[in-house]
Amino acid sequence: MKSIPPPSGDLLLTQLSALANPHRLRIVAALHGGGRQYVSRLAREIGISRPLLHLHLAKLEEAGLVNSQLELSADGKALNYFEASDFALTLTPAAIAIAAASLTPKSET
Repeated sequence: MKSIPPPSGDLLLTQLSALANPHRLRIVAALHGGGRQYVSRLAREIGISRPLLHLHLAKLEEAGLVNSQLELSADGKALNYFEASDFALTLTPAAIAIAAASLTPKSET
């Protein structure tokens, strides 16, 4: 297994935010267990609508937790396939301190 570098502070926040939803946890689990899937099949497996699934997949893809590939079927229909990305999140005080040191300065609200 290849070594996955720890995320920057900004990416860690994005990833934690993306994973802070039960639907998105189920999506990552389904893609991990079932491999690459197209949206309609994944929506049926998870039990949510395709529009809602697209919103969750966009959040997961933005965080680098899933990736997609658009392909044409034999009959010319476009199918968007998704799969879980390789990622590892280790949350220890030391890992958080390293991530915090790399945060982009932003005004806090």
